Amino acid sequence: MDAWKKELGVAFLLLLGVSLVGGITGLFIPLLFLLSISLLIWQVVQISRFERWISNGGRGKYPKAKGIWEDIYYHVYLIKKSEKKRKKKLGKIIDQFRKSTDALPDAAVVLGKEDEIEWANTAAKNVLGLQSSDRGQRIPNLIRFPVFVRYLKSGLFNESIIMPSPTNSNITLTVKIVSYGAGLRLLLAQDITQLRKMEQMRKDFVANVSHELRTPLTVLKGYLETLQELDGPLSPLLTHSFQQMQEQSERMQYLIDDLLLLSNLETQPKKTHCVDIPALLGKICKESENINNSVGRIELTLETNAHIYGDEQELRSAFSNLVGNALKYSPKESPVQVRWHQSQQNLVLDIVDEGEGISDTEIPRITERFYRIDVKRAHKVAGTGLGLAIIKHVLLRHDALLVVTSELYKGSTFSCCFPVERKC
Repeated sequence: MDAWKKELGVAFLLLLGVSLVGGITGLFIPLLFLLSISLLIWQVVQISRFERWISNGGRGKYPKAKGIWEDIYYHVYLIKKSEKKRKKKLGKIIDQFRKSTDALPDAAVVLGKEDEIEWANTAAKNVLGLQSSDRGQRIPNLIRFPVFVRYLKSGLFNESIIMPSPTNSNITLTVKIVSYGAGLRLLLAQDITQLRKMEQMRKDFVANVSHELRTPLTVLKGYLETLQELDGPLSPLLTHSFQQMQEQSERMQYLIDDLLLLSNLETQPKKTHCVDIPALLGKICKESENINNSVGRIELTLETNAHIYGDEQELRSAFSNLVGNALKYSPKESPVQVRWHQSQQNLVLDIVDEGEGISDTEIPRITERFYRIDVKRAHKVAGTGLGLAIIKHVLLRHDALLVVTSELYKGSTFSCCFPVERKC
């Protein structure tokens, strides 16, 4: 503000001097014109000096000046100095970020709007085979696995994908993309080789143990049947003991059968043919009513005659489990609705009961193996705790989802949602 007052004061004094001299000599207009031209030239010279200094980045000491221009140079110098400090601080933060991300065991790659590589950490260079010189290259040109290219083009990044490492086919990666900022995406790749090996070991263990248990169990059941068929009356104690052993051996047989089925679902290749779903549901409903002594309880509604590609035996197992559960976990006289219909994006099988319902906290866990809801019932319901796990695996093998909606003491709806692309 003081500089501006000085500038105005100097201009006023010059104008006063021109007025006095012009009044004496009678040359006021020419002198005023000369003064204006002089001031204009002075400002042009100062602007030119300022422009040259700024165009060089404002480096070093600012040029000497007087008046308002000295203040302008000084303020710009302070701004440049402050900016330099901020850049230095920001550089340290970026350097720390790069060091920390380089230390991450998981691969991280920053992708631009056109899928070009903007930055990658050390792990990405090791497991994805990226080099420093690849910056600016489109990542689909470097990682050409079809599953990865399709995932990148789809734009559906809610789920991750699994693929082998481009540098080592023995390494298995799970890849996920996270969108952020204006069109930027972060690609994360994690080495899950050991997890996959452990999962395979678990599957092999369950399958082997289940197979090995079948033989001794068959022998035990055979001897039990032989003992029960012996001539002569048995004491009440032996009769009760034989009955308990028979029930437990049957329970173990069901458990082994379910474990083997789960193992097959996880390891066997998929078999696909066109399955007549309406006819299959008709058979399942009749069989379930007869097995559970529930004739007339099931209400089958077929709103579409759509067939789907899949494995009929697997679908039969899943649908039978769902219908059987609806009958077991609802009052004996209550109806069970089975509805096959089509929406815009899915072919849907709804199984609705009026049973005890499931709480919101339990729903996410009901498809876990051996998980059973702890509910006090008048009569214990037999089961292995593997039914819904089997259903989940069957649906996953058919690109379908199990959606459960329920309200305590009012009933549940189990929906099997198949993509319309499965229609045949």
